[in-house]
Amino acid sequence: QVQLVESGGGLVQAGGSLRLSCAGFGRTFSRLTMGWFRQAPGKEREFVAAINLYAVTAYADSVKVRFTISRDNAKNTVYLQMNSLKPEDTAVYYCAASAVQTAPIESYNYNIWGQGTQVTVSS
Repeated sequence: QVQLVESGGGLVQAGGSLRLSCAGFGRTFSRLTMGWFRQAPGKEREFVAAINLYAVTAYADSVKVRFTISRDNAKNTVYLQMNSLKPEDTAVYYCAASAVQTAPIESYNYNIWGQGTQVTVSS
């Protein structure tokens, strides 16, 4: 079983950048699809980005070009580089792991979740 711990959230001005990290603890990390989701107050959790074991990536349309997901299997870590941040990116960001290899965007495909990290973008 893999455990996930996110870090890197914080407060940033619109137009700024943040890099989120998600450290995975467990032997199977490199074989898992890793995803990032976010949930803003009063809204449902939504897909942000995913990367599978072959480094194939998927992005939500709202973050394409601005966000980049990557992974370092030697460090059991997945990253989300967020550039050109907007106030509407404000949310709690969650890292998640899935055994589905197609880099799925549906949250029900992910069965391991981190505790979340807050990202706040001020205007």
